[in-house]
Parts: sequence; C-alpha cells; structure tokens
Amino acid sequence: MTAPMGIFRGRGVALALIAPALAVVGLFFVAPLVMSGVVAFRGKGGEFTLEHFRKSFDYYTTDLLFTLAIVLLSTLLIGLVAIAIAGYLTLGGHPRTVAVLRWLYRWPLFIPFVVAGQLMRTFLAKNGMLNHVLIGSGLIEPLSAQSLLDWRGIVVAFVWKQAPFVTLLLAGAMAAVESQHIEAARNLGARRLRVLVDIVLPQVRGTLLVGLVLSFVTMLSVLSVPLMINPNSPTMVTVDVAYRISTHGDYPVANALCLLSLALAAIGAVFYLRHAAAQVEGK
Repeated sequence: MTAPMGIFRGRGVALALIAPALAVVGLFFVAPLVMSGVVAFRGKGGEFTLEHFRKSFDYYTTDLLFTLAIVLLSTLLIGLVAIAIAGYLTLGGHPRTVAVLRWLYRWPLFIPFVVAGQLMRTFLAKNGMLNHVLIGSGLIEPLSAQSLLDWRGIVVAFVWKQAPFVTLLLAGAMAAVESQHIEAARNLGARRLRVLVDIVLPQVRGTLLVGLVLSFVTMLSVLSVPLMINPNSPTMVTVDVAYRISTHGDYPVANALCLLSLALAAIGAVFYLRHAAAQVEGK
C-alpha cells in the first residue's frame, strides 16, 4: 500500500503546483475564448448564426488582408534584423563594438507598445526627428520630406520593438553552439557570413522560429501602434475591434473579428507545430 499511496501523494503535489497556472490560463484565456465564441455565433434571438462573420467579411476583408500583410512583413524584417545583430554579437571581431551593440539593442524591450507608438509619431512625422536628421545631413531637400505615418510607420514600430526580443533569444542560442564548429569553418577560410548562414543558423533555427511565432502573435494583438500611427482605412483588425465596441457597441461583430484574428495567429502556430513535429520525428 505504501507505493500506491506515494504515487497518489506525488500526483497531488504536482497538481497543487500547477493548479495556479491552470487557473490563470482557464480564467484569462480559455473562459474569454469560450465567451467570445458564444457571442460571435449567437443571434439576437439566441439562435446559431454566421451573420456576424458575414458582416465582418463585408466590412473588413481589406483590413484583414492588410493586417496579415503588415504582420508578415514585420516578422520577416524582425528575423533579418535579429539574425544580423545576434550574428555580429556571436562572430564580431571588434570587442568594443560588440559590447556597445549588446548594451544598446535591448532598450526597446523595456518600452511598452503604447510608448513606442507615441515615439514613432514624433520620429516619423513630416516635421519629425528623422526628417530633421536627413535634411541636416544633406541627404534630402526640405521639400522632399514626407511623413511615414502610414503602413511603413507601423512596420518600423513593430520591427524596432520586437527585434530585440528575438535577438535576445537567438543570441543566447548562438552562444550555446559548439565553438569548435565555428573555429573549424574559420580555419578552412570561411567568411563570417558563410559561417553564420551555413554553420550557426541551421543549429538555432528552432529558437528563431519560436521567437518569430511569438512576435507574429504579439503584433496581431497590438492596438496602440496602428491606432496612433495609421488609424485610417485600411488599418489593422485591432482598430476595427475597438471601433465596433466604442462607436457602435457591436460586441458580436467585434468578437467575430477577434476569432478571425485568432485564425490568423493559428498560421504561426501551424509553422511552429510542424517544425516541432519534424524535430521529434528526427530524434
């Protein structure tokens, strides 16, 4: 009887340890998802309906495609920036430059999206800091200055905010790569870019994918950046959700748009799950 009692006691301790996490997930993620699904599929009389989704597609198909394009482009650029910075931190030959870069690139990690949006409003405006720097350096004429407060501003804000997060994950993974592989490639005459692409990146692509998927999902949920930088049509779905609620009090359509955003987020989840399954099969 001692062994079974020990097993049950061990399971009880394990359940007690994970109970708070399960409660948080259930209360703040599962329950809102279920409620959103109920509201999105329920008609005025309580019957099942797809009318709210038809209305969402009629009004906001362009915004859905715009959101997907913005987030995909931002994810691609985040990956490139993260690879460049993490690669230089790992393979860079100038210790002082590496130290300065390691100190600087993390700053956006501690800045909320709402602050990042406000910063970009002043930085990318027609009379903002960016154009003042370009005019002062003689790169453009004053009459050539233009505002970037449109889709380009959203992309810049997303890349500036999320690239440090992916870089932090990627640099840590690159630091764990066996140094003998890198040294062997360098001894054979391989340049840094070749070492990065052929030796280092294949060993850390799983970490890169995780960081990009997390960034992809995070950017889909951001309201402050598109609302501050580009509130005009087309805009991102989060702005449409806020508009349906604040202006029309239309919670069914707002919840339908949220579920459609969840479907977009599932695209990133599919890539991650396929990669994870391939790794398991490879083992």
